[in-house]
Amino acid sequence: MKTKNEAGYYAIGIFRGKTHHNLGTLWRSAYVLGAQYIFTVENKYKKQTSDVVRAWSRIPLFHYPTFDDLLENIPYDCRLVGVELDENAEWLHEFEHPKRAIYLLGAEDSGLPDYVKEKCHILIRLPGNSSLNVGVTGGIVMHDRATKVPTIFPPNHKEM
Repeated sequence: MKTKNEAGYYAIGIFRGKTHHNLGTLWRSAYVLGAQYIFTVENKYKKQTSDVVRAWSRIPLFHYPTFDDLLENIPYDCRLVGVELDENAEWLHEFEHPKRAIYLLGAEDSGLPDYVKEKCHILIRLPGNSSLNVGVTGGIVMHDRATKVPTIFPPNHKEM
């Protein structure tokens, strides 16, 4: 079994999210799929009924008032991975996840602005010609990582 250091780590967050329900769903998925923390950029969070496993008590949520605040607080040697429908983005199914990654999702209606995409180390995209629900997109990205990157969870891990 891999140790935490060998497996790396990741976090996932939303830039200018529109609904609190999506963040609650993302938080629950992040807990189940092994993220170390979640975050928001330029929006706030309030407790949601979609978080039925009380993920708020198991992994932290950080809020960055601006995108620059996020950039200033990215852990050392960690890649910022933007998830966006962009013709220059790499397809998720072909993507090799970095050992240490921060995944950034855009709002469903506006996505990530150009100035944010330019600061991302990598852009990835999912199949399709329009955006999915941000909670669903985050779940797909985290599941893809869980299937491709060695994890610290043994088979049949249950901790709820």
